[in-house]
Amino acid sequence: MADVGDPVEMEELRAGVRKSLPEIDLISDSVLREKVVETWALALSKTSFESIDELPPESNPGEWILQRGTQGSHLRSVARMALAMADEIEAVFGPINVNRDYVVAAGLLHDVGKAFEMDPANQERWRSDPAASGYPAIRHPGYGIYIAMSVGLPEAIVNCVGYHSLLAEGQYVEAGLTNMLVQYADNAVWKILVRAGLCTGPTEHSMVAK
Repeated sequence: MADVGDPVEMEELRAGVRKSLPEIDLISDSVLREKVVETWALALSKTSFESIDELPPESNPGEWILQRGTQGSHLRSVARMALAMADEIEAVFGPINVNRDYVVAAGLLHDVGKAFEMDPANQERWRSDPAASGYPAIRHPGYGIYIAMSVGLPEAIVNCVGYHSLLAEGQYVEAGLTNMLVQYADNAVWKILVRAGLCTGPTEHSMVAK
């Protein structure tokens, strides 16, 4: 597992994660519940952010900016929508062999790499000299894989963290069932909020979450 910070600071970060993401309590597996908390706490510990809700409420830096709500609101809505899609499909078609705990965990964690990508110090460094290591040097799905695997999350959730983006990384892999539910929930949340006037976003014809 990756190095963690000061024990007292880490416990404060964990408490903040639980406060920002009350849907963690929907996860019945206590081990997975704590891994969700630990994953976000570890990600935050490597940045200047002290809570999830301090992250800019954007899909990517400067894009799809929420006019109401926080980054935590986005994570919560994606987790709830993905779970609702699974439940409603099963209500009509019967079991689809979906792990509900995985769906909630993946929804809450799919953007965990944003803490690193959106950190002001990283943004300033990358923007000042894109030739040095690119801009961004590391996108949130890639960094999210590192954090998720460091904590030891199940592969199905790692697949979602790294490949939830339909237009970018996600187009190069075959999504697992957990990831597919989160992919479409993620994209739907952004599109609906744009149409409802609660998010500034791209034109209708390019409205696919990255």
